[in-house]
Amino acid sequence: MKSTERLNRLFDRLERRIPGVAARMLARVRRPEARWVRIPLGILLVLGGIFSFLPVLGIWMLPLGLLLLAVDLVFLQGPVNIAVLRGSRKWTTWQRSRRDKKANSQRPE
Repeated sequence: MKSTERLNRLFDRLERRIPGVAARMLARVRRPEARWVRIPLGILLVLGGIFSFLPVLGIWMLPLGLLLLAVDLVFLQGPVNIAVLRGSRKWTTWQRSRRDKKANSQRPE
């Protein structure tokens, strides 16, 4: 399936960008036999993201939980893929504009 392949590519890219320990944990959770760990973990992360107003929990938990759930729930793969692609494009645009502003502010007039 196209959405499954895209989701796997997004996970691969994420594994390359995060620190080694977290990347190994993510690779372990992505294995097919880890389904019984992945689904409850995804649900807990989504719930933790919903209650992000509490001191220990954070909004970062929501997208991570949805990513983990999308591995097993096909109906989530399309929306999660679109959200990740849009988010990464916005992130790249923001980084470029920030870098350009910094370069322009350091340029002597």
